[in-house]
Amino acid sequence: MAPSMWQILIILAIVLLIFGTKKLRNLGGDLGGAIKGFKNAMRDGEDDTKQVTSSETSPQDSASKQENTKV
Repeated sequence: MAPSMWQILIILAIVLLIFGTKKLRNLGGDLGGAIKGFKNAMRDGEDDTKQVTSSETSPQDSASKQENTKV
């Protein structure tokens, strides 16, 4: 059974009364900053993975070229 719209509004009003607007604003900003940092870290991780895979393929290609020239 999902909560109705009125139940959600009552819960939000109680949370607002308990924590206050300033604390909720700070919490929202902290949460947003954490999500932004997580996304940046994921993007950096993908970039690092692409760099590692491209650097791993280059030595193998050059090693195979050296073997071909020796034969």
